[in-house]
Amino acid sequence: MKVLVTGAMGNIGQAAVEALLAHGHRVTTFDALTRRNRRAARRFRRDARLLWGDIRDPQAVAAAVEEQDAVVHLAFVIPRLSATGKGSEEAPEWAREVNVGGTRNLIAAMEAQPRPPRLLFTSSLHIYGPTQHLAPPRRVDEKPNPMEHYSRHKVEAEALVRASSLQWVIFRLAAALPVSLILDTGMFDVPLNNRIEFVHRKDVAQAIAHAVVSDAVWGKTLHIGGGPRCRFRYREVAARILETVGIGMLPEAAFSREPYPVDWLDTEESERLLRFQQRTLDDYLEDLRQLMGWRLPLVRLLRPWVRWYLLRRSPHISRRAAWRLAWQAG
Repeated sequence: MKVLVTGAMGNIGQAAVEALLAHGHRVTTFDALTRRNRRAARRFRRDARLLWGDIRDPQAVAAAVEEQDAVVHLAFVIPRLSATGKGSEEAPEWAREVNVGGTRNLIAAMEAQPRPPRLLFTSSLHIYGPTQHLAPPRRVDEKPNPMEHYSRHKVEAEALVRASSLQWVIFRLAAALPVSLILDTGMFDVPLNNRIEFVHRKDVAQAIAHAVVSDAVWGKTLHIGGGPRCRFRYREVAARILETVGIGMLPEAAFSREPYPVDWLDTEESERLLRFQQRTLDDYLEDLRQLMGWRLPLVRLLRPWVRWYLLRRSPHISRRAAWRLAWQAG
C-alpha cells in the first residue's frame, strides 16, 4: 500500500514512518524543509520517498497525494517545541493557516484524485478542555470544549475531515511524550494532581499502521491512549521522568494550579479494533535512559544548576525563589 505521512519528521511522524515501513508499505514523507527535519530524514532516505514542502501550498500538497492509497495527516503546529521554531499560542493566525488551512488543502487535493485515498487524521485529547471536575474516563461522544488555539484548530480540522467526501478516521491522542534531551517547560503548566494518560509514541505508530489496512475503523473517532496501565496523576509522571534524567523532582510551587486539558481516556473500542497497547511509561523511561547515556553522570554533577535553569523558566515562581529552590533536594 502507498501511504503518505504529513508532518513525518515530528515526534509521532518518525515513529509512524518506521511502523509503516516495517509493515511493508511504500511510504512517502511530506514535511517542511528545516535543518532539524533534514537531519531526522537521513535515516529514511533509503527506504522512503522524501518530499519537502509547505502544507499551505496547494500545488505541493496535490503533488504529494498523487496515487496514494492512504494519507496519515500529522502536520500541525503544536503549542511548544515545534519544528518550525514557533508555537501555536505565540503565533495563532499563522498556526491556523498551517493547521486548518493545511488540512483544507490536503482534503481538497485528496478529493480531486481519480481514486481518493483514505485519510487518517490525528487530533488530541486537548479538545475536551479542563475535565478534572468530571468523572473519568473521557469518551469520544463528549462535546469538545477547547481552551487554547491549538485545540481550537484541532476541532476545526476534525470538522473539515467529517464534512469531506473521503473515507476517514480520527485519532484523538493521549499524552505521547517525545523522547528528547530538551525538557519542555510546558511541564509546569499541568497541576500535579491532574489525571493524565500516557501513550508511547511507538504504540500510536502501531495503531496507525494497523488502521490503514483495517476495514473496521473508517468513519470512527477513536481514542489512542495507553490504557489502564498508563493512567496516572501527573505528579508521578513528572517525578519519574525528572528522576530518570538525573534532575530529581522539582518543587510543587513551580507547577500550575490552573486546570489543564489532559485526562484518562476510554480506549476500549480502539484497542479492540487495533491491538496497539503494548508499552507503558517504564518503556518510555528506558528510552530516556538510553538517550541520556554518558550525559546522565554530567547532569547529576551539575544538578543544582540544571534545576535552577528549569525553575527560572517556570511562570509560577520568581527568579529569586528559583535559585533557592534549585538547591533543595529533589
